[in-house]
Amino acid sequence: METTARASKPLFTNQDLVRLMIPLVIEQLLLMTVGMADIMMVTTAGEAVVSGVSLVDGINNLIINIFTALSTGGAVVVAQYLGRREPDSARSAAKQLLYTALLAAVVLMGIALLLREHILRLLFGDISREVMGPALTYFLLTAAAYPFIAVYNAGAALFRAMGNSKVSMVNSLIVNVINVAVNALLIYGFQMGAAGAGLGTLVSRVAAAVIIGVKIRQPSLPVYVEDLFRPALQWRMVRSILRVGVPAGIENGMFQVGKLLVLGLVTSFDTGVNLAVAGSAVAANAISGSIAGFINVPGQAVGLSMVTVVGQCVGASDHGQAVGYTKKLMQVCYLAMGVSCLGLFLAAPALVPLFNLTPATAAIAIQVLRWCAVFTAVFWPMSFTLPNALRAAGDAKFTMVVSLLSMWICRIGMSYLLGRNLGLGLLGVWLAMFADWVVRAALFLIRFLRGKWKEHHVI
Repeated sequence: METTARASKPLFTNQDLVRLMIPLVIEQLLLMTVGMADIMMVTTAGEAVVSGVSLVDGINNLIINIFTALSTGGAVVVAQYLGRREPDSARSAAKQLLYTALLAAVVLMGIALLLREHILRLLFGDISREVMGPALTYFLLTAAAYPFIAVYNAGAALFRAMGNSKVSMVNSLIVNVINVAVNALLIYGFQMGAAGAGLGTLVSRVAAAVIIGVKIRQPSLPVYVEDLFRPALQWRMVRSILRVGVPAGIENGMFQVGKLLVLGLVTSFDTGVNLAVAGSAVAANAISGSIAGFINVPGQAVGLSMVTVVGQCVGASDHGQAVGYTKKLMQVCYLAMGVSCLGLFLAAPALVPLFNLTPATAAIAIQVLRWCAVFTAVFWPMSFTLPNALRAAGDAKFTMVVSLLSMWICRIGMSYLLGRNLGLGLLGVWLAMFADWVVRAALFLIRFLRGKWKEHHVI
């Protein structure tokens, strides 16, 4: 009865939700610029260096997604303990998250450092020496940053679980400033090319981990970590974290693999007139993906908020509030993304020419972006924001299975059917992606409305 009485009081005010979401929007925008800075600044070192850095960034994005998934698992556990009013258990879970993330990062770092050349050749085939040299250098330095990235991601997730997203936002700003400053000094000043970009990433990630590590140890916080350097693994807590983190990690990892497979299909397009068309498809796809990524930022921010809000509601055994807040956050998501998608639809003809594309490539990009604006406004929030509510309740296996099946059948299978067999080219690939969104949206919405997710337990 005591828990029910406590839970009947609203856990979050509208002001609490605003304070949680606004910094997350800014943080997501800042995070998008970190990887872009390396690519943009090494262009002065030549195409081989740019190619090497780009190849490694694809691998690093996969690794970072693994850390993000583990952090999500930890955030769900901590949020649920906070909702249950068990701060000691929340602190124990926080410590276990840091240990688990750091251990995974050290293992992945060791593999990358020892086998980096083999990994590059396995994923990308025969690479010229001009590209392999910068790639190996950049891989070496960025792999050394894995433990620091893991610590930062875990710490940021813990602050979000407490409802404090301002800390990670400020930290992201510091990371960007340090990364750009070190890049400028080493790439432009000392002409270090890939090594300069790698060192910029390493130094900025170390700084981010140190800052978040110091802040998370403050006793004034609802959840803080004490005796950090006295490891004491609690396997029950670790299993709770992995129960959400592993399915999310598999889902995120396979999603990146799917993107690579589809990218391989895009590069193979040829109308039979000339090979330039294939280049047009690749360029249009890259530009469209970059521009479209920005309109997803509000949905990503709301999705991260879902983990905190729904997690605490479920921990308090108040599924009514979990449902209510999910509906409210989804309304915010649809409103924000509707505005951004309308802006993209109207501005696409003005945005695309900024990238100096050929008229044929620009026409393809504008067409794809306008289709994207329509489908994003209608289906993206239910496809990618709503499932975070299910994960926050512990229903991570369902979201993983749906995402994997939908990706392989719709996004990949239909890409080959529409793009290659039916001759729709790049538009066919994007239509297949939209079909993936529609299927996900339908299944996640049905799952949420039927309430099966309420039967799951993480703690």
